[in-house]
Amino acid sequence: MKFLVDNALSPLIAAELCRAGHDATHVREYGMQADSDEKIFKRAAEEHRIILSADTDFATLLALRSKKEPSVLLFRRSSRRPGDQAALLLTNLPNLEHVLKEGSIVILEDTRIRVRSLPVGKDEC
Repeated sequence: MKFLVDNALSPLIAAELCRAGHDATHVREYGMQADSDEKIFKRAAEEHRIILSADTDFATLLALRSKKEPSVLLFRRSSRRPGDQAALLLTNLPNLEHVLKEGSIVILEDTRIRVRSLPVGKDEC
């Protein structure tokens, strides 16, 4: 899977994902650490990458965009240690792969996982 790790998370997460065989890059590798969320969305969509972040603004912006791509995975109520975050993701990734490829917002916590299909609001009244 392909990931773009936001500046709210450590570059070590991208490194751990790469070691596990995934294509992962941190926004710093593109010199995008100070860029707007919109630019990060655009880059992720162009490269078919899933955005990893701890910044809830990404989920809000994605809901407003009414698009299925890119998927966003948010770390919430989990350890802030990059190694722990990478381990939590890698442990759960096999069960999340399908929903992330289809277009979803995934909230990954230590004790639960929440998934919302994209685009948000498409079937709601």
